[in-house]
Amino acid sequence: MHRYWLLTSTFYGNWLPGDERGFVSRVRDVRLEDDVRAGKSRHRHNIPGTPYDEDFRGLHRHAQQELRGDPVRIDHEQAQVLLKQFQETACYRGWVLLAVAIMSNHIHIVVGADGDPDPTRMLGDFKAYGSRALSACGDKPASKTWWTYGGSKRKLPDEAAVLAAVEYVHSQPSALVIWIASGVA
Repeated sequence: MHRYWLLTSTFYGNWLPGDERGFVSRVRDVRLEDDVRAGKSRHRHNIPGTPYDEDFRGLHRHAQQELRGDPVRIDHEQAQVLLKQFQETACYRGWVLLAVAIMSNHIHIVVGADGDPDPTRMLGDFKAYGSRALSACGDKPASKTWWTYGGSKRKLPDEAAVLAAVEYVHSQPSALVIWIASGVA
């Protein structure tokens, strides 16, 4: 049986913690009194269908000051390189790639795999092999990394969720590249 995920990651320096558009990062949450008493004051608000954090200006300023280089933005040619590498990575790993959207500042991937592999490792493989492919085409970013650390890994519980994720990827505005597997959607 295949298990599916919607994987998302930003390129380095984009969509920082505290962003006014919303963000997912560990933040202090004093609203959860029991957790505060237990010494757990940081939480990540990333459960699908629930509100996420937005507009923490001090956190955003701090994140900007900590950048080791300009935010990474890719172009159409680099997006094509990434798509090819994502397809090769999925094929090599035996994963089922259903949809990819590559924007100048972030990516979305809908992917399936047998069993229940670690989605953190899956996203890490896409990013690691994608970094090698991008670096082989030209200069590395001043930050020495193409990607923001981590990313979103949403398990898609059923066929309706998979189709909704594919449609979400397909409808990305300002995408440099959108790829949908044949026979999907």
